[in-house]
Amino acid sequence: MNAIQLPIICIIGPTAVGKTKVAVALANEINAEIISVDARQVYQQLNIGTGKDLASYVIADKKIPYHLIDIIAANERYHIYQFQQDFFKAVADIQSRGKRVIVCGGTGLYLESVITPFEYTAVPINESLRADLLNLDLPNLQRIFEQIPAIPFANFQPDLTTQKRSIRAIEIKTYLQNNLVPSTNFPKLNYAVFALNVPVVIRNKNIDQRLQVRLEEGLLDEVKQLLANGVLPEQLNYFGLEYKYCLTYLQGKFDLPTLQSKLSVAIHQYAKRQLTYFRKMEKAGIAIDWVDAQDQPVAYVLAAMEAKK
Repeated sequence: MNAIQLPIICIIGPTAVGKTKVAVALANEINAEIISVDARQVYQQLNIGTGKDLASYVIADKKIPYHLIDIIAANERYHIYQFQQDFFKAVADIQSRGKRVIVCGGTGLYLESVITPFEYTAVPINESLRADLLNLDLPNLQRIFEQIPAIPFANFQPDLTTQKRSIRAIEIKTYLQNNLVPSTNFPKLNYAVFALNVPVVIRNKNIDQRLQVRLEEGLLDEVKQLLANGVLPEQLNYFGLEYKYCLTYLQGKFDLPTLQSKLSVAIHQYAKRQLTYFRKMEKAGIAIDWVDAQDQPVAYVLAAMEAKK
């Protein structure tokens, strides 16, 4: 594939800093469409817990087109190699219509996978191995990963901070014991990455307020409906914090105030992990322009992109 020439604007940042609002406003200004880089928003039925808020893609009565949201059933599996394929198809589609591309989301691994495509992401899914691992907690998964013999691939430095990522890392490392790295042929992106952030006190306040709103909007009912639709408990745990903690509450393991308190703390910690991953991307050579989300971020990004011309 040829290199993609049109500059792509990437809006990233930790949870609850207003990424979507900024991306939508930018898209309205430059005639762009938005590609989501959120590992959970690809799933249908996961709406409140993932913060899709599809109504936010409308500005001044104009709908801003979005991509890679609601593209797979909740009881199916989606992996990073599929994301890479879907991402580049979406980019080609948008640019074929003469429109700009804005990438928006908080899953650093997904963004990194298209900025510096890792061939090992093409390693196929091993359903039987995943079935064996799904019920294990994070420390056990990390231990299993370390026990697998090392592989001679310098760029294989997986993130083991979540159950989902640890399972995928084990899957890849196991496959590469006896197989060559599958080849990929993704294009190189011409991109600019902007990371939104706010002071930690404000971010935590935003997280707490948003969690309260999501509970009031029916987050628990959403989890109940997923279970009623045949989504297994281990799959809910796989979908991350909101679904994991709500499931634990529905199983009667703690009361509602405890759910809210524990989930709030867990999301605060998740935001820190997101920032750590973005810093890791910088150390790997990906230039990131940090932006104060409270200080006219749209104007800042537009000015920065104009300066790059």
